[in-house]
Amino acid sequence: MSSIDGLPPLRDVIARHDLRAKKQLGQNFLLDLNLTAKIARQAGDLSQCDVLEIGPGPGGLTRGLLAEGARHVLAIEKDARALPALAEIAAAYPGRLTLINDDALKIDPLAHLTPPIRIAANLPYNIGTELLIRWLTPPDWPPFWESLTLMFQKEVAERITARPGSKAYGRLALLAQWRAEARIVMTLPPEAFVPAPKVHSAVIHLTALPEPRFPADPKILSHVTAAAFNQRRKMLRASLRGLHPQIESLLEQAGIAPTSRAEEIDLEHFCALARLVESAKRNPE
Repeated sequence: MSSIDGLPPLRDVIARHDLRAKKQLGQNFLLDLNLTAKIARQAGDLSQCDVLEIGPGPGGLTRGLLAEGARHVLAIEKDARALPALAEIAAAYPGRLTLINDDALKIDPLAHLTPPIRIAANLPYNIGTELLIRWLTPPDWPPFWESLTLMFQKEVAERITARPGSKAYGRLALLAQWRAEARIVMTLPPEAFVPAPKVHSAVIHLTALPEPRFPADPKILSHVTAAAFNQRRKMLRASLRGLHPQIESLLEQAGIAPTSRAEEIDLEHFCALARLVESAKRNPE
């Protein structure tokens, strides 16, 4: 598909604006508008939603989101070279695309968007995981977003959806599955991108749950899981020793064998441990 909206093909846009991907910005451009439209459809019906997009580059996914009916798109792009190309898209969709030339880690999207809000992005590799953790760990829940439709390296997507006992299982899976329903909805080969990365990519869709699956303080759960998986080959009684002097007792109270390793423990038991750690800190003996 050369065009979905009367605008030029993306290869022409990139050539005209000299938008060669920069490795230091984590850029890999997806040029097939069939694929960008398919990714946009994974976000669901967007006609009544504002959409946050991070790192639009030349605007392939941006065009897909708008063509699929997004009410309004906020595109945050750090690379000023892409702004003229994105401005052409804004002109083709009057009043429906807002551009911000800045670092996505510094922007408060609620200052520019009206709920309901969904996030859809081919995230730059260098900040993708950091953004995801931010979106999954706000102090209050439900979050400002209804769903996330995000492209990652396939390995990262598998870590987000992993189950206990697998090599990919870790802190990212726990944080994602604690508060959201997560599934891989598409995979893409390296040759779909310019330049072609060395790895496959995958699109993951996360839907925010009304409340976490199990009660726990988000900061304490994050701290517990970080400590557990930072030394994932150690027994938990060793890797979590710094959390509390009576960590073996707390593990046993949570129904976890102190000799277990982090990758063996499911979300429910980690949440139980987080509650016990919080209680022990509040009520030291």
